[in-house]
Amino acid sequence: MGNKRKRAGTGPRPYKTERRGGPPRPPFFTLASTRRDFIGMLGAGLLLPARTEPDLILHNGNFITMDAAQPRAQSVAIAGERLLAVGSNDEVRALGGARTRRVDLGGKTATPGFIDAHSHPASAGLSHLREVDCDLRSISAIQQALRERAAKTPAGQWLLGFKYDDTKTAENRKLTRQDLDAVSATHPIFITHRGGHTAYVNTRALETAGIKEDTPDPPGGQFDHDERGRLTGGLREQATGPFRRLIPSAATREDRRAGVALISQMMSRTGITSVHDTGGGPDDLRAYQDALETGDLRVRVYCFIRQASLERMISAGVRTGLGNEWVRVGGVKLVCDGSISERTARLSQPYIGRPNDYGILVTEEGALYAAARQAHEAGWQIGTHANGDVAIDQTLRVYERLQREMPRRDPRFRLEHCTVVNDALIKRIKDLGAIPTPFSTYVYYHGEKMREYGGDRLNSMFALRSLLDAGIRPTQASDYPPGPFEPMMALQSEVSRTDIKGTVWGPRQRISVEEAIRVGTLNGAYASFEERLKGSLEPGKLADLVVLGRDPFQTPPNELIKIPIERTMAGGRWVFES
Repeated sequence: MGNKRKRAGTGPRPYKTERRGGPPRPPFFTLASTRRDFIGMLGAGLLLPARTEPDLILHNGNFITMDAAQPRAQSVAIAGERLLAVGSNDEVRALGGARTRRVDLGGKTATPGFIDAHSHPASAGLSHLREVDCDLRSISAIQQALRERAAKTPAGQWLLGFKYDDTKTAENRKLTRQDLDAVSATHPIFITHRGGHTAYVNTRALETAGIKEDTPDPPGGQFDHDERGRLTGGLREQATGPFRRLIPSAATREDRRAGVALISQMMSRTGITSVHDTGGGPDDLRAYQDALETGDLRVRVYCFIRQASLERMISAGVRTGLGNEWVRVGGVKLVCDGSISERTARLSQPYIGRPNDYGILVTEEGALYAAARQAHEAGWQIGTHANGDVAIDQTLRVYERLQREMPRRDPRFRLEHCTVVNDALIKRIKDLGAIPTPFSTYVYYHGEKMREYGGDRLNSMFALRSLLDAGIRPTQASDYPPGPFEPMMALQSEVSRTDIKGTVWGPRQRISVEEAIRVGTLNGAYASFEERLKGSLEPGKLADLVVLGRDPFQTPPNELIKIPIERTMAGGRWVFES
């Protein structure tokens, strides 16, 4: 790795089985002393079989490699699941043999496969199979969809919906219990907001949960009331808990596998080849493995484990990094504050138009520290949901304390979302080596909500420019369902900082196309300790790539979302072809 790499035009960069000044590499494997060494050797090609003839050559392409030593290439050779060589057409085609398949890309642009470093694919896939999709444009349309489901559901059973968004309907208001009472008085109804931190219920659900107008708010949550003190049916943050505990989990093992198969198909169509599931559990891990075994897993998964399952995982000897290049155990997921899309993130300054509303701190510092310490001591990576500047400050204090008391060489603490920052917070993030995962598609998709944060504050939100300038490695992150996961939407949002209607939010945080691709590829790999395994097109790395219908470097910033995905490859296999 220390040898100087050849520049483009001086020959292809093949995977080699011998090192200069050292003994030959083993033909199939070598031993690793630590988890990080093992992952690193995968990325370096040390565990690859010795191969000299590629199975597949993609040529006549415009490859954006994200490899600083060779930023552009015309052709790549693939052996098994790995890249064998990257270089010019003539150089790489010369490596082919009689059995090598050749695909002419016709000048099309190809990038490394995109990595969505914060999403919820397992639960989203299951929701798509079992719940009512409330991503509709009027409350009456939502009511009709729920009535259709109610007609097929026995009285007394729960009606569930997801992806409802109050700012996307013609009424531009929140659902009320009266809206849901009009659907059914015999079914308890529970509808989650697209952001995942609030929900809306009918009177039957309130009665089932025993929630009355004088029921006190739970710590870190709120039951919404109108001006007369009556329950509206709105639930914020931890106030959803009493209802979630009553909803039976009827999903079978096959349901979960099918949900994973569905969502991985949906994601692969957009150019995503890896995803970090930041809200998983043991059932989700099993679902990913089941989908892999049946050949239905099309994206690689780094599966975080929620705090509720951490003790169980530690007792079983499991920690971050266990698994293979398709399904791997990620970090532990903790939560500090509320949501950006639902306007409950904990801020130091109030929301615009609501002078007494600073958002919600879901977990106090002492409890957050105790949970983080348990994970840190057991060797787990930690990712904490922290949106507002108050929550980010508290989370950083916890991380800084852990490193003082129990220093680890490379913990790669993560700040999930890390939305509202300032110069002081950015310096501490840099000093700690922490990894922010800001929302990638929010400026574009949730622009109508941005006015509640104000133009000035938007210049410090989703702050990729500031983070990159400070030498920090932020990732691409959709948080799906809260945000759409399409990487081309992410590129447009990050490069243009304009919403669907063309309104600009926070222009000082614009980044270049090349920076946006790096954020969505190599930085995502770094966030899971896999930067030597994927994230760029280099010999020895996994053959994960996406072929685009247009060159993003030749596309106006406000048209990036229109770039079609023509093919997606994961591990040398086409998992999507248009």
